[in-house]
Amino acid sequence: MHSYRTAAMTALVSFLLGLPLAAQAGAQQDKMTACNAEAKEKNLKGDERKKFMSECLSAKKKEETDKKTAQQEKMKTCNKDAQEKKLKGDERKKFMSECLKA
Repeated sequence: MHSYRTAAMTALVSFLLGLPLAAQAGAQQDKMTACNAEAKEKNLKGDERKKFMSECLSAKKKEETDKKTAQQEKMKTCNKDAQEKKLKGDERKKFMSECLKA
């Protein structure tokens, strides 16, 4: 029975650790699909296509980084405001939700 529990826990941990990697792989595939479609639309071939794909994929990474940074800054600001107002519990949750939506 003990080995069953250990195996189950190992499987669960492995699965949970794999989730972020799967999400990243999916995002990368989405970027690649979008850039490929755009390259095909523009009828690019050879070196011109390689250059375009490189720039397209880099631009997509930058956009994602900018979005993350903006959201992180918003979170910092909202946290700071909540601390200054000394909000706790449900009141803090409500404030943070509204602040992050704004």
